[in-house]
Amino acid sequence: MLSVLLRNRLVLLGLVIVFVVVFVAIFAPLIAPYDYAAINPKEVLMPPSLKHPFGTDHLGRDVLSRVIWGARVSVEVGVVSVGISVLVGTLLGAVAGYFGGWIDEIIMRFVDIMLCFPTFFLILAVISVLEPSIVNIMVVIGLTSWMGVARLVRAEVLSLREREFVLSAKISGLSHWKVIAKHIIPNSMGPVLVAATLGVGSAVLVESALSFLGIGVQPPTPSWGSILASGKDTIQIAWWLSFFPGCAILITVLGCNLLGEGLRDVLDPRLRGSEK
Repeated sequence: MLSVLLRNRLVLLGLVIVFVVVFVAIFAPLIAPYDYAAINPKEVLMPPSLKHPFGTDHLGRDVLSRVIWGARVSVEVGVVSVGISVLVGTLLGAVAGYFGGWIDEIIMRFVDIMLCFPTFFLILAVISVLEPSIVNIMVVIGLTSWMGVARLVRAEVLSLREREFVLSAKISGLSHWKVIAKHIIPNSMGPVLVAATLGVGSAVLVESALSFLGIGVQPPTPSWGSILASGKDTIQIAWWLSFFPGCAILITVLGCNLLGEGLRDVLDPRLRGSEK
């Protein structure tokens, strides 16, 4: 699988981008040249230079350091929120597809109801009620983005539940829940892995949008969205405040999408067959 991925240059680019972003997020305290919260009134809105490669903001804080620390917020929100959505979606999709009947009807009708609400506006409504914090953002994004995963898993389970290895497991006396845990879910993870990779990019965008609107990660914790928001009023005289965090968001989402598309090509045998 890895060799197939590495033969695709775009996938390799996505893998490198994701690795670099995760590396920067993990080692932000060691990589950042300055304290992200250090205020310096003598260096307000300085353009990019050798001392401050990404310039400074309206409080004299180093933008490069804030962008580096913002990567930690984005990676944390992306991974945790997608983990929540994958967990909820996988469980509900597996139960719906395996048992079928009225259980399937109830779960899928609930999925349809959730899909009727625009996801971002649903997140806005919930976040506006709760206290803005990174924990609340992760939980809300995860609990409002599991529907696609549930549909994917259900479709996979509908085909898996009639396979010989599943029937053999049932005949051997395993309970329904053990069959689901040991045989159904592990064999339906291919599409889920692709959806999770793409979902990280979407979660980064949502978190950045919430922080830009002022209801996401709260100061002084830096977020790419909040850095963008601080630069919107001074964009004509301090373009770097919008340019560099915007590039960080763009590159991160691009890397997740390229990696997700590559995983889809590798894990879908029909696509591999068409390429031959």
